[in-house]
Amino acid sequence: MAAPAEETPAAKDTASSPPPAARSRGFWFLGEDKSVHKALGGGKTADVLLWKDKKTSASVVGGATILWVLFEIVEYHLLTLVSHVLIVALTILFLWSNATVFIKKSPPDVPEVQISEDLAVNIALALRADINKALALLREIALGHNLMKFLGVIVALWILSEIGELCDLLRFMYIAVLILHTVPILYHKYQDQVDEFAAKAHSELCKQYKVLDAKVLSKIPRAPPKDKKQN
Repeated sequence: MAAPAEETPAAKDTASSPPPAARSRGFWFLGEDKSVHKALGGGKTADVLLWKDKKTSASVVGGATILWVLFEIVEYHLLTLVSHVLIVALTILFLWSNATVFIKKSPPDVPEVQISEDLAVNIALALRADINKALALLREIALGHNLMKFLGVIVALWILSEIGELCDLLRFMYIAVLILHTVPILYHKYQDQVDEFAAKAHSELCKQYKVLDAKVLSKIPRAPPKDKKQN
């Protein structure tokens, strides 16, 4: 009988090495198999927010910073800025187009920009879907069907009102741009650590909610649920 073939070192290492450790079960912001890139849509927007397209990301942050400086520091007004930009752009293009007649060069190639019907319909459908979800959530809360959602919305609106007291809309939008370009990339790098901390916080919140429900919420009288009409 032939002697069994000797295993190569690579095969031995592969056979003896344990499989890659799976993420421990617990509270995950994006689910077990969902990445940050997929959660952000997985397209161009996700690439910009995660700084995969560094030029575009830097342009967005730089442009937002310039606008914030113009409006907050220099105290420029939006209508004045738009008017001055259009005056300069149209003057340059007008003079350039007329100068080409004397210097015998082709006029500037100004593209024709139009909003397509498909783009307008897609934007309207996306807005319609989001608005319907928000209205459905508000109706569910108003009917008293979900206490946790009610508390979450109240806390979110209270935080938003406090932010409104601290800063105006423009500053809030600028802060939102900075957060969108920093928080996702930081979470992408430290996802396991953040989820582990969130799991502990989520567990503690659930314990506190059970105590609150047992001592206070369960004792609040509620109307009996209405029976659904049978067809």
